[in-house]
Amino acid sequence: MLRIVLERRAEPSLVMSILSPLLAVCLTLAASAVLFLALGKDPLKAMHAYFVAPLIDPWSLQELIVKATPLVMIGVGLSFCYLSNNWNIGAEGQYVMGGIFGGWAALLFHQSGSPLGVPAVMAMGAAGGMLLALVPAVLKVRLGTNEILTSLMLVYIAELLLDYLVRGPWRDPRALNFPQSVTFDVGIPILVEGSRIHVGAALAVVAAIGGFLVLRGTLKGFEVRVLGQAPRAAAFAGFSPARTTLLVFALSGALAGLAGALEVVGTMNQLRPTISPGYGFAAIIVAFLGRLNPIGVIVAGLLLALSYLGGENAQIMMKIPLNATRVLQGLLLFFVLACDLLILYRIRIRPWSRAGQG
Repeated sequence: MLRIVLERRAEPSLVMSILSPLLAVCLTLAASAVLFLALGKDPLKAMHAYFVAPLIDPWSLQELIVKATPLVMIGVGLSFCYLSNNWNIGAEGQYVMGGIFGGWAALLFHQSGSPLGVPAVMAMGAAGGMLLALVPAVLKVRLGTNEILTSLMLVYIAELLLDYLVRGPWRDPRALNFPQSVTFDVGIPILVEGSRIHVGAALAVVAAIGGFLVLRGTLKGFEVRVLGQAPRAAAFAGFSPARTTLLVFALSGALAGLAGALEVVGTMNQLRPTISPGYGFAAIIVAFLGRLNPIGVIVAGLLLALSYLGGENAQIMMKIPLNATRVLQGLLLFFVLACDLLILYRIRIRPWSRAGQG
């Protein structure tokens, strides 16, 4: 009898570092085909609806950029957290809180015509996300609290706060009792006339390029990477885990909050009980699929945005449930993490033995 074992490599495999995300995507496509068969759908037609049809229509290509914008922006911030071994799982809540603060600024400047409206929306959105992100960071630094649990639980607080505001003090009195705010007139600058592509798309690219330069060319970027890869070496070098934790959480929250504010004011133009299809959670997949590299996050963000567009398209064309999109995204994250194991380990086939059994 034969058995499969994982043998640790002498050093991480550069080849597998490159091939791992590609292998994960291929495995996700194979698993998706099985899922579509289980739903009674033609896998080839479903794949076409998900991954090809949205790339053919010019309008869909514009929407691809619109949906990729928040994913890339949030994913860049999460990359800093994960590289420093800080597990921010609450980007969804920080995104929502940024939408709340950005919407608040839009309400304050509503019908004012002030040129300060757009900067206020962006600054308030970033501040809202940063404030929420600093809560688990401070709790971790001061009390040793697990940041995974605290950041995740804060998502529900942000969502419930949003629900209260749009059903209560911020509800539009002319909305026939629907839970929504007034339509904002603070116009986020549009980059492509006749589309919904706003200045946030350019800011997402700037954030990715800036993040890459910081990580690769500055002492602070080196500190972030060393703290994540070799904490003991970082301690000998005098790097402060506490300061870095606060910094990366603040950066991650600010980018998530900015994404939320731009989405609410620039794309949706009002606050509603649900302002996110799960961008904060999907951005976790974006960060890992992009190898925690801000430039790679751009490509990964476009891929995840395609899954959102494809899910909507498949729902219309083939009656595939929209929740299937989240299943596909979950499969992608599972395969990304599984394939990353091959960077440090290689698969070996060995004869079965009693020693091996133990």
